[in-house]
Formats: sequence, C-alpha cells, structure tokens
Amino acid sequence: MEKKPHFVRREFLPREVPSISLALLLVGVLLLNALLYLYLSKFSSSLGRVETDSGLCPFGHFKFGAMKNCSPWLSCEAINREVRKLKCVGEGAVKKVFLSEWKEKKVVLSQLTNSELKEDFLHGLKMLKALQSKHVVRLLGYCEPQFTILTEYHPLGSLRGLNETLHIPKYKGMNTWHRRLMLAIDYVSVIRYLHSSPLGTLVMCDSNDLDKVLSQYLLTSDFHVLVNDLDALPLVNRSAGRLVKCGHRELQGEFVAPEQRWPYGEDVPFEDDLMPPYDEKTDIWKIPDVSNFFLGHVEGSDIVRLHLFDIHAACKKKDPSERPSAQEVLDTYRKVLTLLIREAAMPGTREML
Repeated sequence: MEKKPHFVRREFLPREVPSISLALLLVGVLLLNALLYLYLSKFSSSLGRVETDSGLCPFGHFKFGAMKNCSPWLSCEAINREVRKLKCVGEGAVKKVFLSEWKEKKVVLSQLTNSELKEDFLHGLKMLKALQSKHVVRLLGYCEPQFTILTEYHPLGSLRGLNETLHIPKYKGMNTWHRRLMLAIDYVSVIRYLHSSPLGTLVMCDSNDLDKVLSQYLLTSDFHVLVNDLDALPLVNRSAGRLVKCGHRELQGEFVAPEQRWPYGEDVPFEDDLMPPYDEKTDIWKIPDVSNFFLGHVEGSDIVRLHLFDIHAACKKKDPSERPSAQEVLDTYRKVLTLLIREAAMPGTREML
C-alpha cells in the first residue's frame, strides 16, 4: 500500500508536463486565431465601408492634407488669383496637366488643349463633380468658361509607374503579393463603383490597351487606387434600351472585349453606324489582364493567380452575359485575400503544435 502513491506519481507525472505544455500551446493557438479574426474583421469592415467615405466633405466642398475644415470648390476667380503653375507634367488628346501650387500645397491644374474636344472635357468635369467618393480623385475647383479643373496632387503618379515605384528603396516593403492583391481589389472596387454609381451604370471607355487603362488611375501615397480621368464614361441604361460604343473608330487586339471588335470580318470595311453597341461587361473582360499587371512576379503572386483562375476564366467568357458582375469579381478577390492571409498564418500554428 505504501508503494501505490509512488506508483501513481510515476505513472502520471510524465503526462502532466506535456499536458501543461499542450494547454499553453492551445491557448496560444486560440489567441492567434482571435487576433487573426480581429484583423480580418477590421479588414472586411474597411473594404465594406460606404462609398462616400465619412471623411469626405459635403457636396461642393473639399479638404485634403492637413486641412481641418472643408472649403468650397475654388471658383474661376479664386483659381486665377490663388493657383500658380509650376510645370507641365503631362498632355493628352483632351487636356494638358500642370503641377501647380495653392496656398503652399501641391495641386494639379488641367486645361483643355483641343477645342474640338471640349464636350469630352466638360463631360469629364460633370462626372468628376457627380462621382466624388473614396474611389475618385478629389476635386478642388473648376472654371468652365476657361475649361480648367483643379484636383488633388498625388506624387506617385499614375499606375503606369507602379513597378518602378515598388523598386524604390522607400517602397520595397510594399512589393508583396498581399499589397499587390490589395491594389487589384482597389481597382475592381472602382469598376464596381462605376457600374453601380449614383448616375447609373457607367462604362470605362478609355481602356483600349493596358497602358491606357493604367494611365487613367492614380497611386496614392498610402498605396490605394483612384480613378483620375473620367472624360470617356458613357451610361448604359438597359431599361431604356441604351447601350454604348467606346468611340467611333475600329478597336482591335485581344485586350478589348470581343463585342468591341468589328464583327463582320476583314472583307467588310468598318462603318461606325454598323458597329453593334455593348454594355459594361467590356470592363469585366479586361479585369484579368489589369490584375495580372498588379500581381507582378513577386513571391506568392502565382499562388494568388491560381486562386483567381476560375473567376478570371469567367471574366473571359466570349458571351458578355455569362461574365460575372464587378461585385461578384470583387467578392471573390476579397475571399481569396482572406483565405491566403489565414493560410499564411496557419503554418506557424502547425509548427507550434
């Protein structure tokens, strides 16, 4: 009887140590999962926030940088008096763009260069005013009689320079599959916003090749995507039977959607009047190509592409009606990001166990 307690201790003591260790590890796993859940919840919340960001000013007003109060959009008089041009930083078919200064803040002044395209310029201004949101570059003022628009300046410029920016030492830490997928999500969020805008379903027509698409968007200093050029943004209205055509010239190449190409073969000369119109699903066709640019060739980007394969294949359906909506693409992108973040966290958990 005196040896029994000794026998019991000898049987259970070796089991107590790993039991305590296992309990501590399980607590650690639970804490890790809780932190991951909070992170993903916060991320999902930020993705799902309202389109008209609560930090934005009332319609007709703006604030940016260190400004505490909202100011009315600058008028012709204020622009002429308070804005100083510094240098020309770009010129397109419609307008010339100047880096400028307003009250010691860098701003962008855009001016019409071709009077024959003034309707395009004024359409872009109309869209810019009506679509102010977290997806659209901030309007600071305008002067219709002088065909002038003033917007916020973003020093990283258009998305055409993304890869060069990510190779700058200051931004190399951003060159990850996670950050690149976030940019793709931003891009698809813009498309979703345009397809369900306050004005109706809008089509991004200035998108006949990848370079042209990238030139329409800006990269902000905190690595988000804003649409900047809204000159070619026609409205689809199915109930009224209104579809669109992106310009009056023949479009060619694999980048544009099949329905945007001349359907009657090389033997029939192109005629704009014979070209059938189309809808916003042309934007969906282009998403895989633009996202492929965003993802680049960093470690992990091929895994992301693998997870996006099915939704991208659906985007490339020849029949536009079979392609997903921008909302469906966005939902898939978000799910993939959440899944990959969770998978990235789990290997460490498995090692602990």
